[in-house]
Amino acid sequence: MTRDPIINVPVSEVPVTGVPIIGGPADKPVPEGAYRWYVLAMLTLVSMFSIADRLVFSILLEDIKAEFDFSDGQIGLLGGLAFAATYVIVGFPAARLADRSVRRNIVASAITFWSAMTALCGLATGFWTLFFARTGVGVGEGCSGPASQSLVADYFRRGELAKAMGFLTLGATVGTAGGLLIGGQLNELFGWRWAFMLMGLPGIAIGALVYFTIREPRRGQYAPKGSAIGQQPLMETARTLAANRVFMGLAIGWAVQIMIGYALAFWMAAVMMRNFGISSGDVGIYLGLAFLIGGIPGPILGGYLAGWLTRRDERWRAWLPGIVSLGCVLPLGLSLSSSGFWPFLIYFAFAYGIYVASQAPILSGIQAAVEPGQRGFAVAIALFFNNLVGQALGLAVIGWVSDRLTPTQGSLALTIAVFAVCLASGIAAMAVFAWTAAQMGKSGYLARMAENPD
Repeated sequence: MTRDPIINVPVSEVPVTGVPIIGGPADKPVPEGAYRWYVLAMLTLVSMFSIADRLVFSILLEDIKAEFDFSDGQIGLLGGLAFAATYVIVGFPAARLADRSVRRNIVASAITFWSAMTALCGLATGFWTLFFARTGVGVGEGCSGPASQSLVADYFRRGELAKAMGFLTLGATVGTAGGLLIGGQLNELFGWRWAFMLMGLPGIAIGALVYFTIREPRRGQYAPKGSAIGQQPLMETARTLAANRVFMGLAIGWAVQIMIGYALAFWMAAVMMRNFGISSGDVGIYLGLAFLIGGIPGPILGGYLAGWLTRRDERWRAWLPGIVSLGCVLPLGLSLSSSGFWPFLIYFAFAYGIYVASQAPILSGIQAAVEPGQRGFAVAIALFFNNLVGQALGLAVIGWVSDRLTPTQGSLALTIAVFAVCLASGIAAMAVFAWTAAQMGKSGYLARMAENPD
């Protein structure tokens, strides 16, 4: 019996390419139990601080804008491009590392680094120092996503993967709310500089906890028989993924529809402050609670619903996110057009709950569509599109449109810009995901899944 030289696990067959293949009596899964849920909880906590440290900027941006006299366009660049550019550049080598080395170590190092860079944002003296501090946050976070999702796929079977990814998505929801709630209060008490510094501290302790308590699972243990678990050469991996129509459809669809998520997470605090004239502390409390009310049940229900639907037809991994991406736009429009504070919040919570139900089928679909030895790099490619289109482009376009509309629309300019971008994103995402579902049959994906039931 041969052993994979990188991850040191037995494999039953090594083909001429040298890539280990799953299958045979040596490939017995590790015992299932409560520990895998502990691992999922820890990775969800990492995800929570990833989003909180990224989006605490949104509750502080009005004070930052006032101190440095930034335009909405500059704020959009700080919130999107400064973060996303480094995120996607670092994400590729980090993902290649995640496909052949100890993923736990990558996650632990990443959260430690980005937490320190979050604290450094509080020392900014102008646009460029804040810009480069934000790029440092992107360095750390660009390393954690591929490794975390790859770990989850090796702790949970395919039938449970959508549910597990739904819980992992909770980290983003709680992180968004936490960044608003805690960041808003810290800003009220100590100012925006100390808010950044204090938000960065907990991640260092979490990094140590990840390093000392999470065990590295055997790579690809729940993948279909015949799957390659070894890492292929870079160009071969890139060509294979580019030719994988199911993966590419999910990745591009995610990038398009997550423009909605970033618009809500980044700009809604500013919309509330401009439309209702309330403080950052109050916005943090009320908007944070709205994110929690909609965002906690949304991904859990989305994960369970995706698991139930995909047992009947795998194409629901694409159909479901398409439907909810477009479906969330109606309550969002009702929220943004509300003149009353409470209707605004209620409709917003409903819209956000619908939107986040899309994440579990997308994330689980990406993991199911690629080989175990490609998972980290596949997530990096998906995050490249996600951050370049959804975050950098989406946030910058909203800021640009808001600046252009301000002379005629005043404080409503940002509201109009947010809704216009979200509507366009929802329509485009529905089209991309519908195309992806059609490719599942043509590409052989459905046949492969049918041959390897859970």
